[in-house]
Amino acid sequence: MLQLPDSPPRMKTLVSVDESYNLCRHLIAKYSTTFYLSTLLLSKEKRPAIWAIYAWCRRTDELVDGPASAMTTPETLDLWEQQLEAIFAGQPKDNFDVALADTVQRFPMDIQPFRDMIAGQRMDLYRSRYETFEELYLYCYRVAGTVGLMSTAVMGLDTTRNTAPWNREQQPYVPIEEEIALGIAKQLTNILRDVGEDARRGRIYIPLEDLARFNYTEQDLFKGVIDERWRSLMRFQIERARQFYTKAERGISYLSADARWPVWAALTHYSGILSIIERNDYNAFTQRAYVPQWQKLRSLPLAWMRSQVF
Repeated sequence: MLQLPDSPPRMKTLVSVDESYNLCRHLIAKYSTTFYLSTLLLSKEKRPAIWAIYAWCRRTDELVDGPASAMTTPETLDLWEQQLEAIFAGQPKDNFDVALADTVQRFPMDIQPFRDMIAGQRMDLYRSRYETFEELYLYCYRVAGTVGLMSTAVMGLDTTRNTAPWNREQQPYVPIEEEIALGIAKQLTNILRDVGEDARRGRIYIPLEDLARFNYTEQDLFKGVIDERWRSLMRFQIERARQFYTKAERGISYLSADARWPVWAALTHYSGILSIIERNDYNAFTQRAYVPQWQKLRSLPLAWMRSQVF
């Protein structure tokens, strides 16, 4: 009797590109209302691409901060990096990856910032303290500064703003440092907003040298002590974050005209969290700082006006 060969394994059927982008949109709308609001100001062409990038970043972060993070090992991140390489090769492995594979084809970009972000997640596997700001800066670059680099290919640059009329062959200025600064500022903001949540997980992201500078101990932090030492420490941290926001502002005018308003809106909304922390008397242990929806909407005209200024 003729023996027929075994049937080849069936390939997993993935969703369509449009369906994948919609999955990414729902993810960002659920987990980051502030950022989602800003993306709605982008053009219809660019908006889904930013959703795809955000969805990948969010899912990467969930590997070490999500509900199943206890199961994450270095090998998990190795596999995730292999999946990333498949995306850039045009061979997505799951439904969310379909959108990012389409994005990197339509907006060619460097894979390195994505790899750097995975390296940042590796740091979270074995580090729960940072002695100096220099050490923390590297972490912030990897997990957040990279996002600006990922997004630049989608946002685009204003070549008329970047080159002199008499020298059209001049290469446009790419605000790399400013893009990274915005990511750093947002991550520093996250750290200050989430101090209590991180402490409950045994993590301290505020540099230990800064705690020592204000004579505030790890034990004080774990107990949620709010006194003048803590307030002085938080004022110092907030001022540092605002310096990075200021640096980031200088790069927005170099972006394409249709990208400036949403970036200004995102910067305004996120930096507003720092003011809420101040209003809460620096209580980041039991009061979560967030910008109310009405305040975000009220800030949009100002963000638009800033986007019109070169």
